[in-house]
Amino acid sequence: MEYADYPVIEWTVYFKNTGTGDTPILEGIQGLDTWFERDAASEFVLHGIKGDSCTADSYEPYRLTLGANAVKTFAPAASGKSSDGPDGWPYYNLQMPGGGVILAVGWPGQWSSSFMRDGKAGLRIKAGQELTHLRLRPGEEIRTPLIAMMFWRGSEIVRAQNLWRRWYLAHNLPQVNGRPQQAIAQIQVYGSEQDKAYVDSFLQAGIKPDICWRDAGGDASTVWFPTGKGPFQDAGAAWLNSGTWEIDTTKYPNGFRPFSDWIHARGMQFVLWFEPERVGDPDSWLGKTHPEWLLPGTSHGALLDEGNPVARQWLTDHVDGMVKSQGIDWYREDMNGGGPLPAWRRHDASDRQGITENFYVQGHLSFWDELRHRNPGLRVDSCASGGRRNDLETMRRAVPLLRSVFQLPSMPGVVEGNQGHTYGLSSWLPFQGTGVYSYDAYSYRSFYLPSFGMGRLTPENSTAQRKAYAECRNVAPIMLQGDYYPKTPYSRQLDQWMGWQFNRPEQGDGMVQAFRRANCAEATITLRLSGLDPAAWYEITNCDAQGSTKVSGKELMETGLTVEIKDKPGAAVVLYRQATRL
Repeated sequence: MEYADYPVIEWTVYFKNTGTGDTPILEGIQGLDTWFERDAASEFVLHGIKGDSCTADSYEPYRLTLGANAVKTFAPAASGKSSDGPDGWPYYNLQMPGGGVILAVGWPGQWSSSFMRDGKAGLRIKAGQELTHLRLRPGEEIRTPLIAMMFWRGSEIVRAQNLWRRWYLAHNLPQVNGRPQQAIAQIQVYGSEQDKAYVDSFLQAGIKPDICWRDAGGDASTVWFPTGKGPFQDAGAAWLNSGTWEIDTTKYPNGFRPFSDWIHARGMQFVLWFEPERVGDPDSWLGKTHPEWLLPGTSHGALLDEGNPVARQWLTDHVDGMVKSQGIDWYREDMNGGGPLPAWRRHDASDRQGITENFYVQGHLSFWDELRHRNPGLRVDSCASGGRRNDLETMRRAVPLLRSVFQLPSMPGVVEGNQGHTYGLSSWLPFQGTGVYSYDAYSYRSFYLPSFGMGRLTPENSTAQRKAYAECRNVAPIMLQGDYYPKTPYSRQLDQWMGWQFNRPEQGDGMVQAFRRANCAEATITLRLSGLDPAAWYEITNCDAQGSTKVSGKELMETGLTVEIKDKPGAAVVLYRQATRL
């Protein structure tokens, strides 16, 4: 596929056995195998970020010079989750003299890529499913990962990344009824009658969420599906005893429909968590009724084989029935434990290595496609213990409401870590989400995103929550739709500032966030803004100050915007809008 409006091409390669006997061995199949040569002006430089490891350094940017004979390989952690681990981010920006190319690998499984320099001026790039050594039986078909390449000119990496963001928004961000996903605010609920009063407390406080999110729960008293007496019952993690995807009628005798109808009447949507791939309880409905559909070998149970057409048909029909009967607007799919890779490979014969994964990945994507086809208004949330399965094929069908489970106040460095997450991930995924459980401005402003939530509303924190939700309502659409400009170096050190800008030139508005950390001596920072009209006046509003000022675009770009934060730590949010031309 060649795009007419952006310098992008993409492809997927398929192999089908149309004969009457097995094929010879096919091995080392690549979706990409290409060669670039540079001139003598400068070296190849690879730009990217880390994948999600549920740590402060998730999404940390890197810049790697590929000198003579350099070799760099990438793959997810050995889990089968496509954006898992430090080397697991399946997107790259390769800079070379005069321009570069952005590469993306679309494969919600175990891919690998390599960048191999020769001793002269050449660079070979390969990417594909990590392991293929297999025969195809008559009628079988496999595919490679989707490969997308965006070409760009010049020397500005930030400009190239904004070209990517614009293409992503135009052609990749999922749409419902012809409208791309918008910025949203969320709260977490249990989906019970008692939750109506809880949601009402937000409405009475002046906070109108877009979605009410019913997650897995924790121990047996809070999980929404029957957990039996499976292996995880006594560990306080009954939600891991998955495999019976029915509503526990002892807790919800009428299901979720009364609650979802109630919030629909108030203009909100209902999110329900599932984890259908992992069967954690051998005595669950799937474990007892259809053990032939399961692949043993994961760290937290067996795997429902989505490459099995019969199993996938059951899963599609069953989840579709729940979506319709329970009034589900968002299907939230999780994948916990060590991931599906061990089960896939354990199932393969020596001459069929990689076949289970390939059929499974095709089936997984087909399941989502059919679920969305049957329910045109349905939205999908990708989750795999946080942001560990966010390759391009996944991102065309789903959005990450939770970019990482590194979000709890008890996690060391969680605030500065999430500043770093936004800093790195915003170059690649315009839509991302998280939740914050701290109620001081420095903390909650560090979690502002196109999908934002707080929750645990109390009289003591209601003022802070009202302010946070209101501010994020203003900045979230700009973060989603705008061009992104990092304005400080990446750092998680406590003696530094961090700041960035999002700018919507077509609308003439934007926002700046700046963070002065706990040990930072300087009370002010001056940030030169980007993408403005130098021949226009801009109305500048600091969310912590009364009134506004007018500054020319020329001054904001050449001299800069000075931000003062007296508190250590402290955070500032500055909004601007084009007023008049000079």
